[in-house]
Amino acid sequence: MSTARNDVLSEVLTLIRLRGDLVYTAFLGKPWGLQFQPGAAHFHFVKTEEAWVTPAGGKPTKVSNGDLVLLPLGKGHVITDGLYSSFEKIETVAAAHFNRDELVLRYGGGDPITQIIGGFFSFEGSPLPAVMSALPPMVHIPRGEAGSPAWLEAISDFLISEAQEQHPGSSLMISRLIDLLVIRTLRSWAATEANRIGWLGGLGDERIGRVLSAMHADPSRHWTVHAFAKIAGMSRSIFAERFTKTVGESPLRYLSRWRLTLAADLLRSSGLNVTEVAYRSGYASDAAFSRAFKTHFGYAPSELKNRQAMRS
Repeated sequence: MSTARNDVLSEVLTLIRLRGDLVYTAFLGKPWGLQFQPGAAHFHFVKTEEAWVTPAGGKPTKVSNGDLVLLPLGKGHVITDGLYSSFEKIETVAAAHFNRDELVLRYGGGDPITQIIGGFFSFEGSPLPAVMSALPPMVHIPRGEAGSPAWLEAISDFLISEAQEQHPGSSLMISRLIDLLVIRTLRSWAATEANRIGWLGGLGDERIGRVLSAMHADPSRHWTVHAFAKIAGMSRSIFAERFTKTVGESPLRYLSRWRLTLAADLLRSSGLNVTEVAYRSGYASDAAFSRAFKTHFGYAPSELKNRQAMRS
């Protein structure tokens, strides 16, 4: 993946705004099984032995020592020692077996002991259904022939060190390290996964990736399908068909959604009024911007601005 297309990934992940909440170490003796309810997103880095992870509504996946599993959608999942093992809710288990001072969970029977570094995180950015819909329920980063990637070992070890020692600033450091872990994982997955959808699918296509880079670099420009086709080096009809097939929507529809995503973020995070945001988002009038915004999000931009004013 080229640097330009990596920048598209960075822009999208920046808008998502990750917040790392908690990291812990679990020592789990067979038999064991844990169910995580819908809510926060989660990651599991298996340090020893193996486990089975099943996302809500998905198929179970076997993970071995050195593997990382990321569950970015927060729809709930189950992790067990065996494919058909029973499980308990994590809230019930944590109430009796989680040491909050040491951030350690000890649960289950005897040997062998599976050691897992786990963590919770959440997304705090604008409502980004188009962005999130491109992410899978589960990302599995298996260890390679030489073991876990160096970046994964380094981040996980640093995470546990900060969590257990609790120096001044540790909470912020842990949050930032979880951010780094999640972003690095998504980048690795996006660079290797063949069956990507949405904007991630577009990044895997050299010509479509060039168009996405141009679109993200100057979203307020008066773009046309002909201009995009020229950047892609394709005819207008072939480009439009290929973009729609790869990304899942037409180029102008994608551009509109991205402009509105940026607009919602500006309304939340800046002091700009609706007129200024409309102009920066490439709309010729407040009325056109408000209609498009309400159609996309279900409420007017002025309502969002008022909500932010009441919270601040």
